[in-house]
Amino acid sequence: MSDTTPHPSSSSKPPSTSPETHVIDYRAAEQLLAARDPRGAVKLLDSVIAAHPENTAARLLRARAFFAAAQLRPAELEFELVLEREPDNAFAHFALARTHQRSGRHDQARKHFRLAAALDPQPEYLAAARFED
Repeated sequence: MSDTTPHPSSSSKPPSTSPETHVIDYRAAEQLLAARDPRGAVKLLDSVIAAHPENTAARLLRARAFFAAAQLRPAELEFELVLEREPDNAFAHFALARTHQRSGRHDQARKHFRLAAALDPQPEYLAAARFED
């Protein structure tokens, strides 16, 4: 073959995505979030969620990434969507409460802190709920 002959792998078509690709992207997004690159995580998760909008785990991870990137409104919307699908998700209530807290909406935060603690009485959730107040 001459150097001018195109190789099959050098086509201009974008690579196709598969369910395996989405799993890999999800796992890579987890690693990026752990490595404190929430914006990189969001970019990977956008394609996963576009292909699987019903995937609550991907949405929860993207909400966490938005929160870590201080994108509070998108984080709030994602946490709320997760809670529409899983109203008994204590972590989502807790994370939404933290989002409200960072946004200065303390009454809304308290409500979700208390829901998180009621659903799962972990020490962190109970302390944040401040039931004695």
